[in-house]
Amino acid sequence: MEYKQIKTTKDPLFTKLHNLMKEVFPPEEVLEFDLWEVPLQDPSIRVFAAVHEGEVVGVTEYRYIKELRVAMTDFTIIAKEGLGIGPFLAEKRQEDLIQLAKDNQIDLIGMFAEIYDPYRVKNHSFGGIKVMDPFVRREVLSHLGYKRLDFPYVHPAWTNEGEAVTDLDLSFLPFKKTIDTLKADFVQEFITTYYEILSNKPAAWHSMIADLNKREEISLLPL
Repeated sequence: MEYKQIKTTKDPLFTKLHNLMKEVFPPEEVLEFDLWEVPLQDPSIRVFAAVHEGEVVGVTEYRYIKELRVAMTDFTIIAKEGLGIGPFLAEKRQEDLIQLAKDNQIDLIGMFAEIYDPYRVKNHSFGGIKVMDPFVRREVLSHLGYKRLDFPYVHPAWTNEGEAVTDLDLSFLPFKKTIDTLKADFVQEFITTYYEILSNKPAAWHSMIADLNKREEISLLPL
């Protein structure tokens, strides 16, 4: 299996990757094809495909924000069972992040990730791929060490139509064992930076940001 970085929408692997995203994720979670070209050329945004016998069988997108010393897993797709795709992607992603931290002289403190709450997700089949089931994915993140941030999280839909997605939790993987809370203003700055590209955010998102501004710390709880 190969771990191949994708840097342009003109890469034939990107078409396969984008089609896979549309099969697995609901429409509000998939950025339009043409809007990917600029992000793919951003060195802080990393898009890699797991390629097996010429086919894209897994995908991971992640990024790092140097100023905040954090990374973010945007999404991970495992398209086939029995190939060890999940561990392969996790291992390669970690290796890449460690190298990026060295190259950019960053002491990364942790990694954010959004995760569906399986008790709130009712209508997503995730392409019928069993390993993409919200219960399975949540347990995997838990085993990796991710913790849930203790506040009601609102995710603005990537369609940029102002829709609020409320069936996700924001989680965090501390790279230091001593971290069991995060400063609320730090969380607020990360979320604001992460969704800066979206011009049309729902009122519920702005309310969430306002509430974070009133708090001092956010606890990290078990997933």
